[in-house]
Amino acid sequence: MRHALTKLLSLFAALAPLLRAQEPFPETDTCKLFERRSELLSAFQGRDMTVRASVVLPPDRRADEALPVCWSIHGFGGSHRSGIRRAKDLADGMAKGTQPRMAYVFLDASCPLGHHEFADSVNNGPWGQALTSEFVPALEAHFQVGGTPDARFLTGHSSGGWSSLWLQITYPTFFGGTWSTAPDSVDFRDFTGIDIYRFANAFTDPDGKPIPLVRRKGEWTLTIQQFVEKELQKSDHGGQFMSFNAVFSPRGDDGRPMPLFDPATGAIDRAVAETWRRYDIGHLLRTRWTTLGPQLRGKLRVFIGTQDTFRLEGACRLLAKDLQQLGSDAQIVFAEGRDHGDLFQPHPELWPDGLLVRIHREMRSHFDARATK
Repeated sequence: MRHALTKLLSLFAALAPLLRAQEPFPETDTCKLFERRSELLSAFQGRDMTVRASVVLPPDRRADEALPVCWSIHGFGGSHRSGIRRAKDLADGMAKGTQPRMAYVFLDASCPLGHHEFADSVNNGPWGQALTSEFVPALEAHFQVGGTPDARFLTGHSSGGWSSLWLQITYPTFFGGTWSTAPDSVDFRDFTGIDIYRFANAFTDPDGKPIPLVRRKGEWTLTIQQFVEKELQKSDHGGQFMSFNAVFSPRGDDGRPMPLFDPATGAIDRAVAETWRRYDIGHLLRTRWTTLGPQLRGKLRVFIGTQDTFRLEGACRLLAKDLQQLGSDAQIVFAEGRDHGDLFQPHPELWPDGLLVRIHREMRSHFDARATK
């Protein structure tokens, strides 16, 4: 009985973010809910599946006003409901002229196994296809916004940062650019400190030393092993690492995503690690640059702190080095001393008015420049 109760509680903990995302949406004059049933996802899951987002438009929009779209993707544990919190400031700013006039769309990337990252997955389903072929055209038609690649801009933080970068390189001619912030590991040679192709264990490096993961104010506070143990105490369905497995891994015989590593010992499953290559952004750019390079010109921007809380800057450094060698014009911006949370705060040289203000202004500027060509 106790074991059954524990399992029930852990399942509820795993589903809690998804349940919050489906709570009644308090629409306002400035923030609207947009939902559409996905034929692709419904066929995959064998039940009705809905894609949803919150949408913020200029409150004084003219009937003939063309608007680009800022497609924003939250991090692990979030949902489209972040648009509710942001709506008033965005709408007020657009009315006053201090905020670029765009449609601000906050997508929902939550799912039972965490964050589906808008990547097609054998565990979560074809989320990338559903977004680009079904949801984006439907939303654009409903609100009369966007409509062309030059009017579709991506951004996102953490898991959303990875998602926005993934969508841009996977659908390079569908979107007009990404401004990805503190993305989850973009090169699996440094997957939060683990080289998944070379290391035998996710908890210790080749010298047998514990691999640190979380840091605060420059001091390491948790190793990967301690982080995983804390996740499993909350739910045997896992947390952030289970979310990664659900996106990147094959499906096991038990119907669940195959783990990259044994959560008890840290031993890496070499076969699973090799299957992850198809989602390794650095690997994909290096091996497909002849085709992707011209399509991604002027479209890649990544912002990361040099003291990222989850040591995500290491993978970004690998990406920056590779892209430089490939001759890319991508901007990989490292904010000295910033972490996962304070990255957005005003920076005297890089973004005096805050990172989001810089991102939104650059999106609007790119739209205006292309519209005049």
